[in-house]
Amino acid sequence: MSLRQSGGALAAALLLSACAGGVIPPSTGPAPTRPTHTRPTPSGESAARPTPATPRPALPVETPTEPALDQSIAAGLGVTKGPDIASLIPSGERARLALQAFRLSCPTLMRRADQSGLTRGADWNNSCAAASSWPEASASEFFSRYFEAVQVGDGKAFVTGYYEPEISGSRTRQPGYQVPIYRRPADLIDVDLGQFSDNLKGRSIRGKVQGTKFVPYDERSQIISGSLAGRGLELAWAADPVEFFFLQVQGSGRLKLPDGGVMRIGYDGQNGRDYTGIGKLMKDRGLIQAGSMQDIMAYLRANPVDGAAIMNENKSFVFFRELTGTGPLGALGVPVTAEATVAADPKFIPLGAPVLLSLDRAEPNGIWIAQDTGGAIKGANRFDSFWGAGARARSIAGGMAARGSALILLPIGSAARLSRP
Repeated sequence: MSLRQSGGALAAALLLSACAGGVIPPSTGPAPTRPTHTRPTPSGESAARPTPATPRPALPVETPTEPALDQSIAAGLGVTKGPDIASLIPSGERARLALQAFRLSCPTLMRRADQSGLTRGADWNNSCAAASSWPEASASEFFSRYFEAVQVGDGKAFVTGYYEPEISGSRTRQPGYQVPIYRRPADLIDVDLGQFSDNLKGRSIRGKVQGTKFVPYDERSQIISGSLAGRGLELAWAADPVEFFFLQVQGSGRLKLPDGGVMRIGYDGQNGRDYTGIGKLMKDRGLIQAGSMQDIMAYLRANPVDGAAIMNENKSFVFFRELTGTGPLGALGVPVTAEATVAADPKFIPLGAPVLLSLDRAEPNGIWIAQDTGGAIKGANRFDSFWGAGARARSIAGGMAARGSALILLPIGSAARLSRP
């Protein structure tokens, strides 16, 4: 499982029926590395004010004369050969970070079966061999030399943001730290329904055995009320239920301990209940006007009783394990890279492949590497951008939602098998 829970973009996750991401800016020059303005929220936090940009239009798509065999993957949905990318990849920090991230992905990329149908493992051999020693100062040249662009489907991109939150926590329960952070319970069972019927291949459910029946696992309100208490499942304790709720949305984060140390925790399963984006509920009820994380958090803090009830309307609950080693891990099993990693749907984007975004918001424009996945990140051209940890990452990811166009970079020669005439 990735850094993000099975659904993860923050602003959209809270606004929509499941987490999601979004942003939109495209430009021919390098994207700014930092937002220049912020807007204060009622909670005292600041959400990054978008830097507008003009997206590059998506490529026109010809209507196929025959219906695709399987439009649930990229190869069936259809790809269009893209333009020469030499002038489209900005030089600078984003390209350098993307090269680093691509290197990390290569060992898995070359042996992993590509669900999208766009590439074969051997397609990546040359680019991965070159990446191992390519000078980072000329990272943009690496991508333009070894890759060609394709557009999947209509190419219209929607991008959101996620980050690694840091909240106050303790390894032991003590005054000020009363919110339990649970390990995955042993009685939480995953069932592959495809083992019971060919019609259910690819589908699974999660629950527990009760007597002779398999039933849904406890929902959030039951767990919050103590249904798991006394079983020794407490991994740690959080100081603030609202902050912990948001950490669950992200699926991974850091606990700042009372002694100044840091404990990193990561996703270790979810109770199998459907995710409900509370931001949409709140907006539909007229409780908030905007939908950023900061706006939602401000309301929950100002209305603690109502806020607790609203959070319980999201029946999904995430379990954690302690993480060790370098950085949070993405779906490829390698550390994700701030401002270089995006989450994508592996049925439409080969995990490990470079992605070129051109959106209506400047901060995420440029080249990224698809190293992660998320439950709400579904379909072609849907991405969630990772911004790292800390206040800046939180302010950008919390309000990220952009639209524009996306190109997928494939090893030179592989697109000939796929592109429309």
